[in-house]
Amino acid sequence: MDEPDAGDAPVRAADHPLASARYVALTTFRRTGRPVTTPVWFAPSLDDPGVFAVISVDGTGKTKRLAHTDTVDLQACDIRGRVAPGAPTFRGTARVVRDAGAVASVRRAVVAKYGLPARFSDLTDSLGSRVGLKRAPRAGILVTADPTPGEPRSGRGRGPGPGPGPVPDA
Repeated sequence: MDEPDAGDAPVRAADHPLASARYVALTTFRRTGRPVTTPVWFAPSLDDPGVFAVISVDGTGKTKRLAHTDTVDLQACDIRGRVAPGAPTFRGTARVVRDAGAVASVRRAVVAKYGLPARFSDLTDSLGSRVGLKRAPRAGILVTADPTPGEPRSGRGRGPGPGPGPVPDA
């Protein structure tokens, strides 16, 4: 009875509990299942109402980990990635986008939420390029978050699934 009907509309990212978080702890998973958490700017997409947008330098650990598993956990956090005790964990899936149009869309969403600080990073990139520094390529990460919190997935040697790991043979 409490389960949504298959015809229910998905939750809009702007209405999700994480939409108002200043920073979000994005947890991705290594091939071993071990979780790796990174604080990120996390903004509702302007182009897809059910998706959040994250901007990243391409080739970082999180984009590499997302190449082999789209599983993520999400929690509101502070700028250093510290999560308040009892903060809910939201499960989700993520995909990396690299084409110029998709990355520009992600960037617009981040600038729309974070304003001047996000624009400042563009300015520093522009100034750096004028003095001969090469800007690292960017990637967008599009995240679909479950609308209700669940238990965090933690690994340490097993897959990122919610279960206790493999069952020994009887």
